[in-house]
Amino acid sequence: MLVTVDTGGTKTLIASFTEDGKIGEIFRFPTPPKEVDYITLLRTVIPEKYGKEDVEAVVVAIPGTIKNGVALWCNNLHWKNFHVQAALAGILGPKVPVLIENDANLAGLAETRSLKPIPGFSLYVTISTGIGTGIITGGTLDAGLRYSEGGRSLVEYDGVVREWESFASGKAIYNTYGRYAKDIKSKRAWAQIADRISRGFLALIPVLQPDIIIIGGSIGTYFPMYKEKLIGILKENLPEHIPVPKIVEAKHPEQAVIYGCYYYALDSLKD
Repeated sequence: MLVTVDTGGTKTLIASFTEDGKIGEIFRFPTPPKEVDYITLLRTVIPEKYGKEDVEAVVVAIPGTIKNGVALWCNNLHWKNFHVQAALAGILGPKVPVLIENDANLAGLAETRSLKPIPGFSLYVTISTGIGTGIITGGTLDAGLRYSEGGRSLVEYDGVVREWESFASGKAIYNTYGRYAKDIKSKRAWAQIADRISRGFLALIPVLQPDIIIIGGSIGTYFPMYKEKLIGILKENLPEHIPVPKIVEAKHPEQAVIYGCYYYALDSLKD
């Protein structure tokens, strides 16, 4: 059995997987804003739910820059230099490893492997509380780009250079329109949202030139509302010799991270 944790900006999901990929019950909790409370939550729930099971690994996804088990910075949670791996060491005993990785990387891993055939180079973008990116080559995390943060790309919007996620994330959309995506019915509003989302892609596509772009997260679930407008903007503005990649909606926009934890564990345990 594998235990997986998807730490989001607002909620945390905990679930188990059998070795052949069957997911167990998903437990949902509000993500505690303080690091110590977050660790207390996991150290309480995980032993309670899985302490008597034969667990091979615990995989924790964190929405931030992760290096050597440390969350250097989580923008929406305001966690800094958080030693997550050390704080969770031994949570299910000394023989059960605890693996830590960026959430968008893991979501990208899961969504890329769900495609047949697996693309050679994919860009996964989760648009939720913030914007995260995962770059996958040959069906595995790209070692050279695993620390990239596409959501923090500096682009122009409304005459000001700012971070992409500051005006195109789910949080920014709510702050602008005063409602969640599910409640936005106006075609004009969705055209404006497509424009916001396009700004980051116009910066990333010429640099990365992925075979496919996969959009996930809470805003990803509404991809049909802005797909046509987004692709139109990209076609109009990208250089003639740089084609618009195929853009698709994530197959599991709300659960991609938790599935990515599973795949990441399988890869890590093989090494």
